Amino acid sequence: MSHTAHIPSHRKPRQRASKSALRAGVAGGFLSTIAVAGAAGPAQAESVTQTIEMPTITDGLSTAVAASAQATQQVALDLETQASEDAAAEKAAKAAKKAHAEAVRKAEAKKKAEAAAKAEAEAQERAERASRTSERTTLSASSGSSDSGSSASSPSSSSNSSNVSGSAASIVAFAKAQVGDAYVSGGTGPNAWDCSGLVQAAYRTAGIDLPRVSQSQSTAGTQVSLDNLQPGDILYWGGAGSAYHVAIYVGGGEFVGAQNSSTGTVQRSMDYDRPTGAVRVL
Repeated sequence: MSHTAHIPSHRKPRQRASKSALRAGVAGGFLSTIAVAGAAGPAQAESVTQTIEMPTITDGLSTAVAASAQATQQVALDLETQASEDAAAEKAAKAAKKAHAEAVRKAEAKKKAEAAAKAEAEAQERAERASRTSERTTLSASSGSSDSGSSASSPSSSSNSSNVSGSAASIVAFAKAQVGDAYVSGGTGPNAWDCSGLVQAAYRTAGIDLPRVSQSQSTAGTQVSLDNLQPGDILYWGGAGSAYHVAIYVGGGEFVGAQNSSTGTVQRSMDYDRPTGAVRVL
């Protein structure tokens, strides 16, 4: 047994319990106070921060910027297209103006050339007439008075195209059919002739091939007098073998010939331009 077993206890259980209860109460109140303070305190001390959510404009702005860029690009493209069209129109206008000026220049040049050619042909015809007149005068003086007397008779009294037949008729008919055609140097038909080209084509209708040039045609047959002509005879101007012009006697004192660019192919009286001589091929 303990040596203290009989020592009375100085503890006061009830008082101890009471203090314990008090302490418990105090502690509980303190804890409650802390709890209340903990609940109330932060609510008073906490700063209120409110976040306002702003509307997002990024998508709309991007769309507007893209649309503006596209519009700007389209305007630039339209301006470029318009500039190209304006440049093309200006270039076409310049080309048209240049072409018009060139056409006018060519027309004027052609007109001047035609006028010069006509004047030259007329001058050539006058020179040929003067030359033929001089040659006829020389031939007349050398042939004597008998020849000059016989020349007074006209071949029209003994020859008339109305009673021509055979090859001569076809030659005369062909020659007359070409009256009104143009004269073109080197022309052999069908609508433009030079003098020897017409004679050659007329004789071809009778199956006769003549030389191409007047110099050779003037010696292609038998020389005949101008007062003893027959339809179809070849008339020539200049010397035999050196003739510069030929035609076809068609009777009635007339001939058909491709004269020059001014007159073309004509039927004229021998008095209009009397030939130097004649040759008979038929």
